[in-house]
Amino acid sequence: MEGLRIPDMRADDPPTKATVRRKSLDRPDGHREFAHGVGDFVDVGSAGVGRAILEPGWRWSVDVKPAVGSESCQIHHLHLLLAGRLAFQMDDGEIHEFEPNDVMDIPPGHDAWTVGDERVVLIDISGNVTNFGLPPSTSRAVATMLMTDIVGSTDIAAGAGDAAWSQRLGEHNRVVRRQLEKFRGREIDTTGDGFLAIFDSAQAAILAGLAVRDAVDEIGLQVRVGVHSGEIELAGDDVRGIAVHAAARVMAAAAPSQVLTSSLTRALAEGVACTFKDHGEYALKGIAEPMRLLSVER
Repeated sequence: MEGLRIPDMRADDPPTKATVRRKSLDRPDGHREFAHGVGDFVDVGSAGVGRAILEPGWRWSVDVKPAVGSESCQIHHLHLLLAGRLAFQMDDGEIHEFEPNDVMDIPPGHDAWTVGDERVVLIDISGNVTNFGLPPSTSRAVATMLMTDIVGSTDIAAGAGDAAWSQRLGEHNRVVRRQLEKFRGREIDTTGDGFLAIFDSAQAAILAGLAVRDAVDEIGLQVRVGVHSGEIELAGDDVRGIAVHAAARVMAAAAPSQVLTSSLTRALAEGVACTFKDHGEYALKGIAEPMRLLSVER
């Protein structure tokens, strides 16, 4: 291909040598002390590995919760337990107890404590390795959220059966993701039969909402779509804040195959090639002030 130079490779060219790295947790890159425990970590290339030593009597809800502020630990942990016994209680009340040489994959939403009189030593493979006992790093930004929900999904699933519904839901997900990608939206979460995505542009979010509505209609399903702008808190791959709840309320107020947006998003999207119809003020659950909503059409 003209203009593209491919370097010559010969059999006697030396192969690229991989880098061998060595770190010791006895000489860590970072060290933290907290109530009833200490934590050390090393950075190894793009990976981080931590070690926590927890004294008898340590409990997350007593020793860590005051610093973090959440009701339960919201970090997904992957640990290897080397010594002692450690228990976890999930938010639904389910309790698990682990012993040495157990590999522990712990979802977010839990409490944890040492069991017995022996100190716990664990290797943290994944899950807030460098900031054990600290809140997850967060930042705030203004974004436009798009939230969708399949109309009547429970009844459709019951009538179609598990296999057919799974196929239809997979098709729905592919259709929605195609439109999110087209309008440069960032998928945040799926709710089983809906999506939450954020956009840097209010115009793009509104156009994406219309495109999702139309594309889902073409496969024989209907969605409600809500679009709302506000300040959100970014925590890793998750978003939080009252604006997220407001977007959910806007979506819930939409009729089947309707795109509703807030007046704030309408103002931010000035110039977008759409028509807006005033639907009046809505008292949305959990939102202090009534919010003026508008339906959107091309």
